[in-house]
Order: sequence, then structure tokens, then C-alpha cells
Amino acid sequence: MATENIGVLKALDSAKVQLYHFTAIVITGMGFFTDAYDIFCISIVTKLLGRIYYTPADHSAPGTLPPAVNSAVTAATLCGTFTGQLFFGWLGDKLGRKRVYGVTLLLMVFCSIASGLSFGKEPAGVIVTLCFFRFWLGFGIGGDYPLSATIMSEYANKRTRGGFIAAVFAMQGIGILFGGIVGLTVAGAFNDQYKSVKFSADPIKSLPPQADYVWRIILMVGALPAALTYYWRMKMPETARYTALVARNAKQAAADMSMVLQVEVQPEMEVETTRDSYSLFSSEFAKRHGLHLVGTAVCWFLVDVGYYSQNLFQKNIFTSINWLPAAKEMSAIEEVYKIARAQTLIALCGTVPGYWFTVALIDHLGRFAIQIIGFFFMSVFMFGIAIPYDHWKLTQNRIGFVVLYAFTFFFANFGPNTTTFIVPAEIFPARLRSTCHGISAATGKIGAIAGSLGFSYASEDPNPKADDKGYPPGIGIRKTLLILAGVNLAGVLFTLLVPESKGKSLEELTGENEEEMGETITA
Repeated sequence: MATENIGVLKALDSAKVQLYHFTAIVITGMGFFTDAYDIFCISIVTKLLGRIYYTPADHSAPGTLPPAVNSAVTAATLCGTFTGQLFFGWLGDKLGRKRVYGVTLLLMVFCSIASGLSFGKEPAGVIVTLCFFRFWLGFGIGGDYPLSATIMSEYANKRTRGGFIAAVFAMQGIGILFGGIVGLTVAGAFNDQYKSVKFSADPIKSLPPQADYVWRIILMVGALPAALTYYWRMKMPETARYTALVARNAKQAAADMSMVLQVEVQPEMEVETTRDSYSLFSSEFAKRHGLHLVGTAVCWFLVDVGYYSQNLFQKNIFTSINWLPAAKEMSAIEEVYKIARAQTLIALCGTVPGYWFTVALIDHLGRFAIQIIGFFFMSVFMFGIAIPYDHWKLTQNRIGFVVLYAFTFFFANFGPNTTTFIVPAEIFPARLRSTCHGISAATGKIGAIAGSLGFSYASEDPNPKADDKGYPPGIGIRKTLLILAGVNLAGVLFTLLVPESKGKSLEELTGENEEEMGETITA
């Protein structure tokens, strides 16, 4: 009996949309809410860290993080995420999705709190402990990528599977928005309570001692949504596809899904099922799925180069077009407030809508079309910003800049930032699905690290007198944006390696229902 004829798999593919599907979206999606909050909230507080720990003794200028320190703080979480994606992706196929799902959440809770409790008052002690805990925070975040995507894909029916997985990932946008709101709330409350003045008026009073609490609170809030989700995540049963196809226990799979779907699923007393004989590093895998893995991994790499560099260094871009005042014209806490306000506005207008457009349309337009459209229009709008860059620096043109900049985020999320998350969870065999998703995601994080660190250096002004202290001259923001536009165009080409998965069962996509039955499972 082919895998497509296993009753529990047929029941999953044809199941009506019901409450449990939405419950699963919330449970798995809250991990991504937390992931996005934890990764991107650091961009709100790095300027504050520079003022608190690196302001010159003579107060000649507001402090900024030295290049190496800024790179370490930015990259620590991304490096941890890269490692976690590979490790937990592999572990999810070896031990099962559920057995390791709670570990990732506990790591996020503990390390979010620990990040805000970074030890000591000296810069070295604070930064070292901050980077240490944010690496392990990233390790937990990394595990959430392959596990959440795989779990949702294996629970969903084939008709609405894309929308369900996209809805899980769309919680990332809500997390980014929530990070901005938390930054606004905390900085606004401290600014009202501890009145401070701009740096140019009084350097000492511009940085009240209480400012040290601001960044710590913002980082620690990330533990809350993860902690609230832990109980419900542990109540989820193992996915039926893993239980039936990998653990080879069709009776247990049927029992679990009868409870979940609230319908009677009859277990087969003797079920023959495909058990792939080839491994990840075999020639058979290379023949069947090698180009698919190259396509999913490279596309994820390319989109993350642009997406993370833009997200993590929004403040640099806003300052360059004079949307944010110069640092000396703000107090330390006021600067946090204005950076958070800008991030919230971009998230509200561009980032969040893009995710939910994908949720609504992906099972109608398909993954391939949305990814091509997204990469193409990201390039168009980046060219639109970069080519007439001096035009957007004029005060009267700032609104136009914000609109174009928001559209780059809209088409990232109504495009490859979402589809690169979805497709690897659909097109690989059940026994390798989590691993291949982890490899694709980890390749993306290499792009994120390269993009965020490269942008921080490349975007510096070519004039040595105009660039940030400690940074070598770069090529400027305009040329950097032109490079990012070219990267997105390359994404259009590599999308051609990725198959369309709309409307097909997972077993159709992976070829698991075409192979001869090699083993018999006795329920």
C-alpha cells in the first residue's frame, strides 16, 4: 500500500479547516513572534549601549559602539541561529519534532532574561556576557525554524497548507512590530519620568543613570511570549507523518490524529509504507532533490542578505536622510524612542501587511509566482531609492522615501522572505524534511550575517571625515543599496530551481508515494 493510501495521511490531506489548525498556528507562531522580537529588538538599543558604555571621558561626542563590538553584538544571535538551525533540524528528524520542540522555547526564555542581566558595569564585561547569552538565545531561535515549519506542514491539509505555514511565519512581522511598540513604551515612560536634555546642551544630563535599565527591560520582555506558550507546545502530539513514515507506528499516528482532527481515523492493521533508503549525502538524494536544496538554500541566502541588513541598520539609513536627528541633538533615551518609532512605522506600513498578503494569496497564486514577484519588486524599489538617493535626502521628499522603503519590506514579505520558509517544509521526504529545512535556513543566516556585517562597513561614507568613528571609509549607502538590488535580481534566477508545491500532498511532492514498498509496519 503506497503512503498516499495510509488512512491517517489521507485524513490529514482532506481535513476541513477547523479550530485545531488555528490553535497550531498560534502555538507554533508564537515561537516566531518571540524569534523576531529577540533578533530585531537589538537594533533599537545598540545606539544606547554605545552612549552608556563608550562615551568619551571628555564628552566630546555621544558614544558609539566600536566597529568590532557592534559587529559582535549584531552577529552573536545570528551565529547562534545558524548553529541551532543545523542542530535542531537534524535532531528533529532523528528524535521527532515534538521531543525537541520544548527545548528551543526554554532556551529562548532563559537567554532572553539573561541577556538583560548581563554582568558588571565595565564595557567589556557587559558586552561579553550580552554576546554569550544572545548566541545561545539564537541557538534556541534557530531550532524553531525547521521544527515549526515542519510541524505545521505535516499537520495541514494540502489545499490550505501554504496559508497555514505562512501564517506561522507571519507572526515574525507581529514580533517586529511588538518590538517597536515595547521600545516606544519603555523609552517613553523613562523619558517622562527622568527628564533629560539633548547631548549638545548638557552631555552629562543627556544620559541619566536610569537609561541602563531601558535596554535591559527591552531585551528581557522577549521571554514573556515564549514562556506563555510552553505549556501548550508540550501538549501537541507528534505529527502523524513523522509517526507513520519515520517512526513507522501507524496505529499511534491514527490515534493522535483522531484526537486532533476530532474524526475517527481507522488504523491499518498492516500498513506498508515507503521508507527511503537513501541518505542526505547519497547520489540518490542528489539526483532527486539536490537542485531543490540548492534552490531553497541559495534563495534564502539572497533574501536574508538584504532583509537583515535593512532591518538591523534601519537607524543608519534614517539618519542618513535626516529622518532621525543627529545623535548630539537628542538625549540617550529620546534616541531610543525615535529609533523605535521609525521601526514601528515601517513595520506597520510595509512589513506586517506583506506577510498577511502572502497568507491570503499563496494558495491561489502559488509559491513560485510570489517569490518571483517579491524578488523582482524588491529590486525595483531599491533601485528607486538608490539611483536618485540625493533627492530623498531633501526634507520635502522624506515621505516619498519612507513609502518606497516600506515597499521593499512589503515585497520581501509578500515574496521570498516568506516563501523561502514555506517551500523547504514541503518538498523534501519526511525523514529528511527537518534537516533540509535547517540547512536551507542556516544558509540564509550566512546571508544575514554577511549582509548585516557587510552593510555596517560598506554603508560608511567614502569621506573619512564623514564616516562613523572607528570605521574605515565605505562605499556609501547609495552604492550599498544598488548592490542589494542586484542581489535580489539574482534571487529571481535561483527561484527557477524551486518546484511549485501548491495543491499537492507532501508525499506527491517528495515522491514517497511512487516508490515500491520496502518494509511492513505492524500496527
